Amino acid sequence: MKVLLALFPLVLTAFWLPFQADTPTSKGAQPKDYVITEFGAGADSTQLNTEAIQRAIDKANADGGGTVVIPRGVFLSGALFFKPRTHLRLLAGAKLKGSDDIAHYPLIPSRMEGQSQDYYAALVNAYKVNGFRITGPGTIDGNGLRFWKAFWAHRDSMRQLGKSSTNLEVHRPRLLFIWGSDNVTIKDVKMRNAGFWTTHLYQCNNVLIEGCDIRSPFRPVKAPSTDGVDIDVCKKVTIRNCYISVNDDGIVMKGGKGPNAHKLPENGPIEDVLIENVTFGEVHAAVTMGSECIHANRITVRNCKVDNDRPLLLFKMRPDTYQVYENITIDNVTGRCGTIVTLSPWTQFFNMAGSTEKPFGIIRNITISNVKVKTKQFAVLNGNPGDKVSNITFKNVDATAETAAFPNKYSDVKFQNVTLNGVPLKASQAVQEGPVVKPLKPD
Repeated sequence: MKVLLALFPLVLTAFWLPFQADTPTSKGAQPKDYVITEFGAGADSTQLNTEAIQRAIDKANADGGGTVVIPRGVFLSGALFFKPRTHLRLLAGAKLKGSDDIAHYPLIPSRMEGQSQDYYAALVNAYKVNGFRITGPGTIDGNGLRFWKAFWAHRDSMRQLGKSSTNLEVHRPRLLFIWGSDNVTIKDVKMRNAGFWTTHLYQCNNVLIEGCDIRSPFRPVKAPSTDGVDIDVCKKVTIRNCYISVNDDGIVMKGGKGPNAHKLPENGPIEDVLIENVTFGEVHAAVTMGSECIHANRITVRNCKVDNDRPLLLFKMRPDTYQVYENITIDNVTGRCGTIVTLSPWTQFFNMAGSTEKPFGIIRNITISNVKVKTKQFAVLNGNPGDKVSNITFKNVDATAETAAFPNKYSDVKFQNVTLNGVPLKASQAVQEGPVVKPLKPD
């Protein structure tokens, strides 16, 4: 395993080197626009334009930098690889539509589900592209229906055989994968119908996602594991003025999984995330810690709205991974949700990999304030036996719930000016038993 990890950067460099030409911009030159139709792309929605669009990207890079422009129309493409000083702009009425043939997404060194491994490229890829920008108002559409149907068919066939399956056995592309890039902006873009995760940020710093509309369907065919934004070993990420409704978690903190995940150099913390003025439609949870996460610190969610029956804040506590979730603030949230907070075990794809470690989670300094919501249940605070939970504070919370009782096994939970179904909630009620309306479990 150590040998493989040592070789991984070499393999990665060998693949990506052709995409990393670094021609300096001429002094005083302004970045140009490179309209893909001038490079042979056609907008009839059936012509595969991967080579033509990649030519535009390559030319922009060779000229010292520029913006690849998708004009009005539907342009079908496989995986695209952006290079230093190149950007993407989608004009009004423009749609970059992903191919639904996995052969159009090469298998390359990548990162999936908290582990470094070969996986299929996304529709839009950027590796070490500092200053990368994607701007709208056009649409990036993953065209994921064929992948979703294959996923559910495979899962059903495994269940009939009495076997389980992972999320990776049916090969599906993500919509965006941005790796090792700083000062990234994704602004005013519609993102739709991802085959797998929608927006995956890995080892990025100073990222702004603003004014985006991110959606995947729950019906008639569910779009499995189409997380809105996956923040994976990143620092200083801001997501604001967005709408998110996807058939999985809305915004997710990731960073590694497994009993030795905290020791591996490719893993790491998520720090300084700000989520503000975001509306969460139908999701599995609005903001999630995990399931592949070893440390999330200083996460702020403020001035948001929820309109679903799932948790506002979800902690997925893996019994096979050391996890620290700390300094998390939820402030000024209104609407409808399943719970305000759910903290519970998460055993999907549990794997101790032969380790004798005894992982546990640490959850501390969680503040939920100025929240007014209708809920199924106020909260579920019931992690793994070894988890250490301290300093959870609810302040200025007004909630109505279908059931007044809620399970909570931790003593260091505080209530300040909290009402549940119109009745003040006291500290003496902090530890109590109650029915869980609907246990969370993976689809």
